Amino acid sequence: MEIAVFNIAGKETGRKVELKDTVFSIEPNDHAIYLDVKQYLANRRQGTHKTKERNEVSGSTRKIKRQKGTGTARAGSVKNPLFVGGGRTFGPSPRDYNFKLNKKVKQLARKSALTYKAKNNEIRVVEDFSLENPKTREYESIISNLKIGDKKSLLVLSEPNKNIYLSSRNLPNTKVVTYSELTTYDILNSTSLVFVESSLENIQKSL
Repeated sequence: MEIAVFNIAGKETGRKVELKDTVFSIEPNDHAIYLDVKQYLANRRQGTHKTKERNEVSGSTRKIKRQKGTGTARAGSVKNPLFVGGGRTFGPSPRDYNFKLNKKVKQLARKSALTYKAKNNEIRVVEDFSLENPKTREYESIISNLKIGDKKSLLVLSEPNKNIYLSSRNLPNTKVVTYSELTTYDILNSTSLVFVESSLENIQKSL
């Protein structure tokens, strides 16, 4: 599968690059995508949620009323979870949500996500470019020229570029990553995937 290369002015350069079938045209595996996205979201969780249980609530341990003869249920402590201000029964406690996922499963998930993008014609390739200074207006004009200004876009670079990153971070619907940082979640979370020409070569070699 071949795709045209554009310049930052939004015009075709007359050149085309090949999207390898082993990366952009496989049989998608939805379960692998599910597992990879689930792990990504789980790793983002802090897991610091906590509520106080019965033994952690401050209060007297004195028996608040006599056992029998009150006409109501027996109660032994103001820290009883049934009372207002008492401890919480089976409340959340700090935990780690991370889980292991095999490298081959993660690669399959990324290939599957890239295949969906290729099938939906949501991939663009741009010539390598750089910005002399971090200017949001310049970056905004580039994505506007590529006709993706109204879409949720993801720009994939071959190496970190501070000026491009700083120029894009104030825009709500765009994100810039390097090819090594590309995740299944980011691919699926964008409606337009833009590869810098050199990053496309790198991602096809790594996958």
